[in-house]
Amino acid sequence: MDRKAFIKLLLIAGTMGTLISFKRFTDELPKQNKRMPVLFTSHGNPMDIPLSRDERKFWMTLYNLGTDLKKNYDVKAALVISAHWCTKGTFVNISPKQEQIFDYYGFPKEYYEVVYKANGAPEIAHEVKNIIPSINETTEWGLDHGAWPMLMHLFPKADVPVFELSLSYYETPEYHYNLAKQLISLRQKGVLIIGSGALIHNLKLAGQKMRNNDMKPYGWEAEYDFWLKQKLTERNIKDIINYETSNTLGKLAAPTPDHFVPVLYSLGLMHKDDRLDFFYEPIGETLPAFSERSFILS
Repeated sequence: MDRKAFIKLLLIAGTMGTLISFKRFTDELPKQNKRMPVLFTSHGNPMDIPLSRDERKFWMTLYNLGTDLKKNYDVKAALVISAHWCTKGTFVNISPKQEQIFDYYGFPKEYYEVVYKANGAPEIAHEVKNIIPSINETTEWGLDHGAWPMLMHLFPKADVPVFELSLSYYETPEYHYNLAKQLISLRQKGVLIIGSGALIHNLKLAGQKMRNNDMKPYGWEAEYDFWLKQKLTERNIKDIINYETSNTLGKLAAPTPDHFVPVLYSLGLMHKDDRLDFFYEPIGETLPAFSERSFILS
C-alpha cells in the first residue's frame, strides 16, 4: 500500500512481610559510583516501526546511544514513563515478563509482526512503590508503543529489564515534576529512567496536512522548538512546567498533556551538575506538527 494512502486510511480509522522484602532488596541494590543518565526521547512516528536502522536515522541514533550506555554504565533496569499509558492515579507495572502491547489499529500485518520480548523488573518496581507509597502496583499493562519501538533499537537484545510508570492524566504538570523528583535516588542504583513522548505533538493538525498529501511542517514548529531548546538549555524549568501559558504556541504544540508530560519526569530527575545534550533534533522530518527532539542528562 502506498505510504500516503495508508496514512489517509489510518487517519480515517482514527504489609510487614512486604516491607521486609523492600529492605532486603534495597540492601542488595547498592549505590553505584556512576550516576545513571536520564533520557527524554521521542518514540518515533508509528508509521516507521517496520523500518530498519539503515532506513531510519532516528532508529540508528537510538542504537548508537544504547551501545554507549551499555559500554559506560551498569544498566540494571530501565523505567519508562510513556505517553501511551494514561491512567487515573499513578501506577507502576510489576510484571516479571512484559507483554508487548500493539496499541494501534488498522495497520498492515507487518506492524504486528515486530517482536520485542523483555523481562520486567518487579523488585525495582516494588522499590518505586516503597519510595512513593501512593503509587499503585499493577500487572495489567506491559510495553506499549511509547516504549517498545524505541527500546527495540536502544536495547535490541532485550537484555535490560524494563517496566513502565503510568501518567496520571488529570494531574497538574507540577504533580508530575514533583513526583519525579522523589525518584532521583534510583539513578544511583543502576536504573535508567526514560521519559518517552514528543515536545510537539498535534495529531489533528498533522492529519489535516496528510489528508491533502502535504507532509511539510506548518512553520510554527521550528519557532516553538527553538524556544523549548532555549528553555531547556537555560534550565528554565518554570516556563516548561507552565508550557500551556508561558508561550502562545504551547497549547497548539501540545493540545493534550500525554506526550509533553514525560519531559517533566526527565527534568524532575535532573541534578544541578548534570550536562544536558540533545542527541536528536530534526523538526518535521516525518510529520508536520510533530517533533522528535530528544536529550540526555548525564
